[in-house]
Amino acid sequence: MVDSNDENEQSPEDQFQDLIRQLFGGEGGSVDPEQLAQLRGMGIDPAMMQTVMQHLQGAFAAGGETGISWDLAQRQALHIANQDGLGVTDGQRTDLDQAFSLASLWLSEATTISDLASVPRTMTRGGWVEATLPVWQELAEPVATSIADALTAALSEQAPEDMQGLVQGAGRLMRTVGGSLFASQLGQVVGNLSKEVVSGGDVGIPLMPDGEAVILPQNFADFGRDLAIPHDQLALYIATRELAHARLFRHARWLRLHVLSQITDFARGIHVDTEALEELASRFDPSQPDELRSALESGALLPTRSAAQDAALVRLENLLATIEGWVDVVTAAATSRLPSADRVAEVVRRRRAVGGPAEQALSSLVGLELRPRRMREAAAMWQAVTDAVGVAGRDALWDYPDLMPTAEDIDDPAALVARLEARARGEEPAPDEMDDALARLLAGEDTPPEPEDPRPV
Repeated sequence: MVDSNDENEQSPEDQFQDLIRQLFGGEGGSVDPEQLAQLRGMGIDPAMMQTVMQHLQGAFAAGGETGISWDLAQRQALHIANQDGLGVTDGQRTDLDQAFSLASLWLSEATTISDLASVPRTMTRGGWVEATLPVWQELAEPVATSIADALTAALSEQAPEDMQGLVQGAGRLMRTVGGSLFASQLGQVVGNLSKEVVSGGDVGIPLMPDGEAVILPQNFADFGRDLAIPHDQLALYIATRELAHARLFRHARWLRLHVLSQITDFARGIHVDTEALEELASRFDPSQPDELRSALESGALLPTRSAAQDAALVRLENLLATIEGWVDVVTAAATSRLPSADRVAEVVRRRRAVGGPAEQALSSLVGLELRPRRMREAAAMWQAVTDAVGVAGRDALWDYPDLMPTAEDIDDPAALVARLEARARGEEPAPDEMDDALARLLAGEDTPPEPEDPRPV
């Protein structure tokens, strides 16, 4: 075969870039064997490269503009969910509809937050995956993007000067590879969760659309199988808890964005441990991508969290504890007539302590481990507030973001109660340090002095 003059003049790097463009630029689904043979001159095994490219080509085609294959995540999640998934029987639907109806009446006696506009419903595991995946995508995308950016930046920093052009040109390719691995991990997380979640609010974050309450009958049956608790009482408790969660997020529409922003704050600080990346690259076999997948999934390439990330996780933990604490207190009040309510509540607490769906999801996404003690402290705070100012005064704290209790309020409920009681009496609450600082600033007492004129020499 006679090569053209242009081909003879191309450098090995140019040839490799042309090959990458053909493979991933939409110019065809196959590679000329002669082009692969040219890789021998670059010290690359053509057979190995062809195997790698076959894996990456499918990922690249599905990655879209973001490089993250959400279709892959959905397919994987649905595959896991539907393996042993069962449909909803008429009997299950009738029993849970009745539980939701009575639970709604009881809940209206325990909270001033209004009823839902939509009818609660039952759902299969696969239906839960399809209904919640858009929110999982919204939650995961900042983390996935930060990891992809960090990985690309780290590779660029490690590449020699004469390879910078190639690294930059392959930026989208690297983003696609990392995004596909992350999507695969997300699909596994969501698919496995679909086999455990009992209700829409079971994960602790607003996965369902605002104002929707659901129970998964198959998982509910698994949950109660060995509890020796009457089925109807268990259904009433779970339905009450699910409705409380759905009502809260429908009432406080800003709350969903508040949760998502805490995850985004964490994601902004993600970077890659370049030393770990160098060590992995020194022994990495591209034809066996499992080691890279394992490193990404385990967090081996992510160094110890920064102080800013730790602070973001603390804020997220306190926010979720505040939400779950309110749900616990309201559910306990609404189910006070239920003989088995305390037993079911204890089962729910134990499930959290050993790592329920909420703990698994948040650990996989952002590395957050929810502390059961913090949720108990938040519930104690909400109970103290209820005892002091009543149901209406308690629920009014969800009317605006700036009224919601803080981490300091969880630590010191007595101070929060004192402020609320003073406000209920029409008194101005005692000024705190921030109030004092603001007053001094407005009075001009904290105005920095004018700089002195330089003395003449």
